[in-house]
Amino acid sequence: MTLDASRKGRRRQFNKERRNVRWEGIETDVSTILNKEAHLNAVLITGGAGYIGSHTAKAFARSRFTPVVLDDLSKGHSCAVKWGPFVKADIGDYVFVREVVRRFHIDAVVHFAADAYVGESMREPRRYFQNNVSNTLALLGALLDAGIRYFVFSSSCATYGIPETFPIPENQPQFPVNPYGESKRFVERALWWYGEAYGLKSATLRYFNAAGADPEGELGEDHDPETHLVPLVIQAALGIKPWVEIYGTDYPTPDGTAIRDYIHVSDLAEAHVLALRHLMDGGESTSLNLGTGRGHSIREVIAAVSQRSGRHVPAREAGRRPGDPPVLVADATLAKHVLGWRPQFSDLATIVDTALRWRVARSPEMNLISSESMMDLGVQAP
Repeated sequence: MTLDASRKGRRRQFNKERRNVRWEGIETDVSTILNKEAHLNAVLITGGAGYIGSHTAKAFARSRFTPVVLDDLSKGHSCAVKWGPFVKADIGDYVFVREVVRRFHIDAVVHFAADAYVGESMREPRRYFQNNVSNTLALLGALLDAGIRYFVFSSSCATYGIPETFPIPENQPQFPVNPYGESKRFVERALWWYGEAYGLKSATLRYFNAAGADPEGELGEDHDPETHLVPLVIQAALGIKPWVEIYGTDYPTPDGTAIRDYIHVSDLAEAHVLALRHLMDGGESTSLNLGTGRGHSIREVIAAVSQRSGRHVPAREAGRRPGDPPVLVADATLAKHVLGWRPQFSDLATIVDTALRWRVARSPEMNLISSESMMDLGVQAP
């Protein structure tokens, strides 16, 4: 089959699926939606049904953009898409992505869609390079051919590997120690070269540890399986899980457990809005850390959840996980200088409170939290 015949076949399949299920959440003609809000820039958010992506879609809508979510729902949730159109699709589908850009008059792209489990990447590196690298390159090809010139990339502090200094600045040498970090590093380098060759303006945002939930209670963290520390500790506090696992108690840290820089998801979301505005206002491509500059150990997070919930948190010690550095703490000075970004919700108490409030409000286990603690969290007792 020739390439043209293959594309024609994919286009026929695209038209068939478009009539059926792939354009979800659109009850009126797209042109009606866009004409009604013609003054708004349309931003395509890949992985926008996921944890950080959904919070970012809300932040863009609040900032007078039209967020268009593209997600294959392999890990995201359609119920988290509340602020704009939703398209169920694979980022690697060249023809479909170009049609999405044309149909919704997309002006810029924020790219979250990726596999993001460090431990899993050590076991399944092929999957991580296929999805995070190959599919992202296919996405970039479709976007460039469709005329997109602004791209915000969800990267990770995992690109640094075992850092040489703390807190970690952006010019720290990047030597990833797991395939997840390596896949993000590859895309970062590709973006630099795409900027040189094609004029693509990009902002690479290296997250440290996203945590917390929407302060207004509309969104939260709901992974399956859940691997992030804060929700796992909360589940142990609520009795949903028998204990929380502490991976490694012999790190060279004050209490022997790994230290991470926890950044509230709503602060991360706001940074994406600022990063895109920076590019659209003529700013140069940039790579920025997003963190607080302060680290908390696993034991400190457990203590915070116990204190905020009024519940004992059972914990079980285990060995270190492959690929886990002892300490990861950001120097986010550059993001504050370039973007004017100032985290508003990233103290540990607010992170825990928002995450606990979101989980308790959706759990039959909420009667396990004391009435006093629930009132402090702003949750109405049954």
